[in-house]
Amino acid sequence: MLERVMLELFYTGMVVGVLVSSPMGPIGMLCVQRTLAKGWRSGFVSGTGAALSDLIYATVTGLFMGLVVNFVEAHQRPLQIFGSIVIAVFGYYIFRNNPLKSLQRNQEKKQTLVQDFVTAFLLTFSNVLIVFLYIGLYARFGLVLPEHSVRMTVLGLTGVLAGAILWWLFITFVVSLLRRWVNIRGLKIMNRIVGTVIFILAVIGLVTSFISF
Repeated sequence: MLERVMLELFYTGMVVGVLVSSPMGPIGMLCVQRTLAKGWRSGFVSGTGAALSDLIYATVTGLFMGLVVNFVEAHQRPLQIFGSIVIAVFGYYIFRNNPLKSLQRNQEKKQTLVQDFVTAFLLTFSNVLIVFLYIGLYARFGLVLPEHSVRMTVLGLTGVLAGAILWWLFITFVVSLLRRWVNIRGLKIMNRIVGTVIFILAVIGLVTSFISF
């Protein structure tokens, strides 16, 4: 009976991890762009960085639910502005990035996967408001409850990480299959589209924050 409950808790955590990762926001667009430009490894490692950031927020939200809600609500506007600015900078960088020069740099100096991991982690980590999404999902699926033991909580959070990683594994694999049909011009157009979408999302976030003041 206990093993069944533990297994269900792990699977529930996986569902939460997929639901948090699946919206095609800035980090999703970034992973797609990197997969097309540099290959599957770059995109997947970027997604793994995002998954680690999601795990940190999932853990903090689960263990310190009340404190997290109070802090985010008290500083919601500044945090939203900060996250929007970070996202805007990423969008501008991607928009201005020349894929031909990037490929030449990759041939001359191999880009490290650590850089892909760290930048994706920081971009995801800048979105502090994701705690509200976790609070809603926890309430909906009962993933983190007061009566749960430490072992059960850890197992549920492990499921969140597993679900997020499986999502990025799936999406980057699918995108990598399409990579062979994308040329340099296609990569440049993709950079412009991704950069523009990310920048627009950031501007919307900034405008919404200032209007709310």
